[in-house]
This record gives sequence, structure tokens and C-alpha cells, in this order.
Amino acid sequence: MRISITRTLGTVATAAVCLTAGVTTASAAPGPATDSFAAAFGYSLFVPNADTPGANDWSCDPSSSRPRPVVLVHGTWENRYDNWASLSPRLKSDGYCVFALNYGDDANSALGLLPSLKGTSDIAESAEELAAFVDDVRAATGADEVDIVGHSQGGLMARQYLKFEGGASEVNRLVTLGATHHGTTLSGIGTLGATFGLLGAAEPFLGEAAIQQVVGSDFLATLNAGGDTVPGVDYTVIATKYDEVTTPYQSTFLTAGPGATVQNITIQTGCPIDFSDHLSMSFGPRISAIVRNALKPGSVTWVPCLPKAPVL
Repeated sequence: MRISITRTLGTVATAAVCLTAGVTTASAAPGPATDSFAAAFGYSLFVPNADTPGANDWSCDPSSSRPRPVVLVHGTWENRYDNWASLSPRLKSDGYCVFALNYGDDANSALGLLPSLKGTSDIAESAEELAAFVDDVRAATGADEVDIVGHSQGGLMARQYLKFEGGASEVNRLVTLGATHHGTTLSGIGTLGATFGLLGAAEPFLGEAAIQQVVGSDFLATLNAGGDTVPGVDYTVIATKYDEVTTPYQSTFLTAGPGATVQNITIQTGCPIDFSDHLSMSFGPRISAIVRNALKPGSVTWVPCLPKAPVL
């Protein structure tokens, strides 16, 4: 989810309006790999349909050691490139067939009018898009199941797919980064807005998906009714202490129900010099190692601990 504090929201929106003038929308060539969210975000403003480096090779044949394709699902106001320009090529070099989609792209909100800011429409409808994309991936690769890595709304929306769109039989592992599983207070702004009935007025600007991720929404009540998980899926939930979007950051953690496993991880455990925030947490070698171990336990013997700055 790409909601941040009010000042940040205004800054991002203003920059996007300025930079998308004359934007090129036809290109689908992969953008450059980068460990900087800021660089990836800036690039996608000019090339909003850039493909993800290392992803979407529809001739990829899964290996016996990496039998399940990995599907990457971006967050609110992000896209397949600016969310995964770091992790995707690392997974590709590790031997995975990697796929990434753009979803939730509509013009029903002010921010949704900007070509690079996707993931703004109704989350249930976006889950249907994900279901169709996974079907295409399975058909192309011959795989019975896939693994999913989702950031922010991408993790939450994947759970909607698992519970209501048949994904439980098609997904082996779900790895989420800063996902809004139990909603966000937006550092208190969301709670304040709900108290005074202001969230409805914000929807035409922010988009439906943003409002659905605020604590207490009808969408969250329906999704979380009966428990956090579905049987047969292994969940890894990754959080950062410095998340300014999913607040409090512990609200991302899940509780395992029958037939499921959950591992909740905080990036800073064992690495206090990593100051990754919501925007930068999907970038860099540490998160790559954590995700790769989540996809195949024990595949990475050394998880690096390096200084990492937040974007905001």
C-alpha cells in the first residue's frame, strides 16, 4: 500500500503530475535493475509500462530444484517495475522462473489517472486479475503451483485470491512484505479520518484500494473473518520496524490456522543498522536473502546485514 503521511502524499502526487507530462506508455521493455526505490519510481514515471527485469520470460521452464514459478505482486500506487527492480533479477539469477503483473489500473481516482500509479481499484477485482495471471503462468510453465511474493496491498490482495478466487489450490507459499493484513492506521491519520467520516471524501483522490486498507474497513472484516490463513499454504510475513505506511508495523503479522504455517520476520532482528522503510524494504541484498530462504528454506546460508536508509 502506498499511502503515507499527508506531506509525503502531496509530494509524491505533485512530482508525479509534473513528471508524467509527455510520458511514454507503449514501451514494455524491461527497465534497469536497481537497488534504489527512488530511482525505480522516477524511471517508471517516464516509462509506466516498463517490464520487470528478470521477469516474464514466458518460455521459462522451471527446473527440478526450483519447480514453482514465482509471481511478484506490487503494492498500491506502484507497478511491476518500481516495486521489483531489485528482487526480480536476483530471483532470476537464483534459477527461478519469475513473473510480475500490473493490476488495479483504473482512472476512477485522481492518482489512478497517472499511468505509473497502479493498484488503485477494488481489491476484490484485482484478485480476479491475479487469478487470471496465475492461470496464464501455470499454463505457460506447466507448473501445478506457484509461489507468490507480495508487497503491501500485493500481499493482502494475494490473500483475497487465496480465500475467494481458488488460489489455495494453486499456491504453495505466500511471502509478504509490509502487507496491510490487518489494516493500517496510517500513523493515526486513518483512524482520525474514520472517526470524522472523512475517508469517503478521500476515495476520489486516493482510490478505492487505499480506503479498503484502513483499519476497520468492510473489506478487511470480510477477508479476515474466520482467521488469517487458508489450509495448505505456507506463509512468511516480513515487517520493518520503520514502516510508516503499515502502522503499527506488527499489524502485518499473521496467525496460523489449521493446515497452514506462518513465520513472522522483522528485518531489523539481528541487523539494527537496516533502516528500511515501507518503500525501500523490497530493495537490496538482505531482503533478497530473506525472501529466497522463505521460498526455499536453507537455500541462502548467509543473510547480509548492511546499512540501508529509508526512502522517506
